[in-house]
Amino acid sequence: MNPEEKALLEKTYELSKENNKILKSVRRSNRWSAFFKVFYWMIIISISIGAFYYIQPYIDTFMNTYQSIKGDIDNVKSAVDSIQKSN
Repeated sequence: MNPEEKALLEKTYELSKENNKILKSVRRSNRWSAFFKVFYWMIIISISIGAFYYIQPYIDTFMNTYQSIKGDIDNVKSAVDSIQKSN
């Protein structure tokens, strides 16, 4: 093996070591990214569930009020219809 080939081989070896180091750091950052993405979505989902649990009594009160008003409006409509039919 002549000195040029040996120098080229050593340079190739150093480049492969550097590439290996870069690839390991990319793989590590991808793993951390995946972990934080899962953690992020778990936080979002848990906050949504917590907010729903916290707001649920207000939603129930609103729905009951809405049903009551709807029933009153239906009663008024039926009363108006019966008055119109009797005239």
